[in-house]
Amino acid sequence: MKLARYGAPGAEKPALVDAQGHLRDLSAYVPDIAGEVLTDLSALASLDPETLPLIDGNPRLGPCVGQTGKFICIGLNYADHAAESGLDVPPEPVIFAKYTSAICGPNDPIIIPRGSEKTDWEVELGFVIGKKAKYVAEVDAMAHVAGFCLINDVSERAYQIERSGQWSKGKSSDNFGPTGPWLVTPDEVGDFDDLHMWLDVNGERVQDGSTATMVYKVPFLLSYLSQFFTLHPGDIISTGTPPGVGLGFKPPRYLKAGDVVDLGIEGLGTQRQTCVNDV
Repeated sequence: MKLARYGAPGAEKPALVDAQGHLRDLSAYVPDIAGEVLTDLSALASLDPETLPLIDGNPRLGPCVGQTGKFICIGLNYADHAAESGLDVPPEPVIFAKYTSAICGPNDPIIIPRGSEKTDWEVELGFVIGKKAKYVAEVDAMAHVAGFCLINDVSERAYQIERSGQWSKGKSSDNFGPTGPWLVTPDEVGDFDDLHMWLDVNGERVQDGSTATMVYKVPFLLSYLSQFFTLHPGDIISTGTPPGVGLGFKPPRYLKAGDVVDLGIEGLGTQRQTCVNDV
């Protein structure tokens, strides 16, 4: 099952994606794709999409999950990306926060912060918590996952690396967290350890990888994180990126106003963002 949210920012409505890729309105059944709705999606899965109202036109897609309390990212989680960064794979996952004000729709613009010269891209597999998770064993982890989604972990490298302190200030500018278009339930995703993922800048393929090279896998990450703090429905975990980020080019390459970024993950849909300068 593929779930989505559509409409103006802050006023998104819930939707189901039918077999033809059309949006079907779910407002009569759930208030949002968020919170406690995520703990049991079986009632939505039992609906006949053909009985749901068809959404006309081409509405804006919002982030595929609402009311997110925590946006947690994993750094250096692909062996080949660690190598291009000149760093060793860490002995435990690198964890940092992407503040929730960064979350935006999958096709909303990338807003380049004032004075930024090193805004970068990162295609990533995300997963969304469906059930409260605390001290969860790895073998039980997937029972706490509502679904998977596509994320662009947009990053400002000077803020992240050169300005001292923690990474979060380089990861959390407005619109640095395009999420969606869909929340895809695990049964439909299939083998999430072997999904093709890619990202283009102005039509040039710069990232072309697979979740197969992920070091710390989804069940381990959920279990690991739950040892330190409680995960709640709607929390997003972004699991890292394969090689091909702008920082890894020689010389490095970064985004500027007018650039167009396209990205996708097998089975999870695609995103397109146009870069604009903040005002």
